[in-house]
Order: sequence, then C-alpha cells, then structure tokens
Amino acid sequence: MRLTTKGRYAVTAMLDLAIHANRGPVNLADISERQDISLSYLEQLFARMRRGGLVTSVRGPGGGYYLERGTADIFISDIIDAVSESVDVTKCQGQGNCQQGETCLTHHLWEDLSQQIHDFLGSISLADLMQRNDVQRISGHQDQRRDDAASIISARSL
Repeated sequence: MRLTTKGRYAVTAMLDLAIHANRGPVNLADISERQDISLSYLEQLFARMRRGGLVTSVRGPGGGYYLERGTADIFISDIIDAVSESVDVTKCQGQGNCQQGETCLTHHLWEDLSQQIHDFLGSISLADLMQRNDVQRISGHQDQRRDDAASIISARSL
C-alpha cells in the first residue's frame, strides 16, 4: 500500500481540527505548529477538503475552520478521498497493465486488498480516533508543548 504524505497529513490535520473544534474555529497556523506541517501545504489540503464537504471556513479575525459534519460522521476514507489520495496496492495504479501492458496474474488479488483497505478506513471515524487513549495523550502533550513555548516567549517580552 502506498499512502502518500498528502493523505497522512490530511488525516492528521483533520484529527487535530476535530480535537480542538470545541474551542471555536481552528486556524491552520495552529494546526501547522502542533503537527509540524507546512502552512501552505495545509491551505492546499483544506481547500480540497472544503470542496469535499468536510470543513467550512470562517474569515476574519478569530477565523479558521470548522468540521462540516460531526466527528462520528467523518470517516478516514472520506478524508483520503477528498484530497484525491489513492489507497492502491497494485503496481499499476489499478490500470491492469502491470505486466508488459497486460493484467498480471495477481492483479485482482491486489485490487481486492486495496478495496479492503479502503473499506477498513471507511469504518473508522474521527470520533473513533478521538476516543483512543494514545491520541488523547499525544494531543495533550502537543498542547502542553505549545503552551510552554508561548509562556517562554511571553516571559521574554516582559
């Protein structure tokens, strides 16, 4: 399976948004800082996810992004699909021209596996991930690290 950085970053950013959504609109700069993802890359991903009906944006001071649906109604496969990511384990990207322009002997096996992976990701919601203890622990650590850095900067400016 080849899930590229685009898909991984999109899922990570959406999970971050879901975790912090109770505080109002979440701006991409905060996600960028917490997740160490380029702001310009996040802007591209969120434009696709907005077109895909997963997020909505609020402009102006205090603006940012909200989830378009509840966390229980957004599945990992929705995110992957919104950013045009493929979960494909065939070596021909599903074209069926894997062996000198012809379908190879195991093409349909790998196609079936690709579908199983997509179905698996379609069974996991953002709410499911948010309930995981490891996700809560890591998110808490990221927030604490960010708060500590802000305190240091604030103390230096006094």
